[in-house]
Amino acid sequence: MSFRVRRSYLTDIDDLYNLARQAGLLNLPADKKRLLKKLEISEQSFNGELSNSEAEYMFILENTEDQSLIGSALIMAKHGTERVPHNAFQVLKREHFSDDLGIGFIHQTLKIKIDTNGPTEIGGLLLDRNYRNRPEKLGKLISLSRFLYIAQRLDQFEDTILCEFTPPLTDDGRSEFWEALGRRFTGLSYQEADFLSQTNKEFIEALFPKGEIYLCLLDTKARSVLGRIAEETKPAEHLLMSVGFEYIDEVDPFDGGPHYECETKKIKVISQSRKLRIEHFENPSMKETMLLSVLRDMDFFCVACNAEIRDQSVMIPEKYLNLLEVQLGDWVQVAPFNFRK
Repeated sequence: MSFRVRRSYLTDIDDLYNLARQAGLLNLPADKKRLLKKLEISEQSFNGELSNSEAEYMFILENTEDQSLIGSALIMAKHGTERVPHNAFQVLKREHFSDDLGIGFIHQTLKIKIDTNGPTEIGGLLLDRNYRNRPEKLGKLISLSRFLYIAQRLDQFEDTILCEFTPPLTDDGRSEFWEALGRRFTGLSYQEADFLSQTNKEFIEALFPKGEIYLCLLDTKARSVLGRIAEETKPAEHLLMSVGFEYIDEVDPFDGGPHYECETKKIKVISQSRKLRIEHFENPSMKETMLLSVLRDMDFFCVACNAEIRDQSVMIPEKYLNLLEVQLGDWVQVAPFNFRK
């Protein structure tokens, strides 16, 4: 089998819908109307028709043997504007000490943050369950491919990139954190609030407490999921940490999931990437796995394969020349595929 990452197209709607049905992600809903809207925005974004504050790019992982869609990933060029702010709870510490009693406590508190000049956000990472745990590391391929796109279009993205991780939810998809906090101030279910917040966040600023919320006042179930990552999401966390992302003491105001960030230019895929010319070498070893992409006009392709670099040139197997739709003498963006934390 052969695999590559490419940009999305409107014709992906049926396959994307079938993929979305496997997970029910909030930013990749199993709803054809909403998915089609995302594909339309992605098409306009790749075509350069939207401003940075509106652009949202969807990437598709395909099995090129049958052109089947087996994975997806998103970049939201700017998450947090005057129209739709970025919201989070800052996780703070407060010390209280009584001289008379001779005792003190360190409390964790939450304070709502409203950001109208937010970072770039990555999300929507989903891999068909039939292709997980393959030796090609396909989830890693589609996740890191986004950074090679950013590396070639830095002016389209913010100086910081955010990833919001999903915490453990109940078997029926509820958030214990939301039930203990957000629902009491809004009267909305977790799904209702998160869906509404994608287009309208006025209710957060209007209804959430303005001051600090002491975590000791929440029940044990709510506190136990705060800042935690769901088991199925931990591989994605480890991958992003290996390329430079760190927890920033902020959590999602709806489910308490942790927020991770990294300066865009310090993400290892970006900082260690460079443009190389495709050449043919005598006696190549091609032992190292590399990430390679090509961005030509509006098209984007990305693969991971064994390669050999010599000076300003790179050699890859002919099979991957075809997947990237390039030939000898063309230029490609190249970065390592494997990183250590």
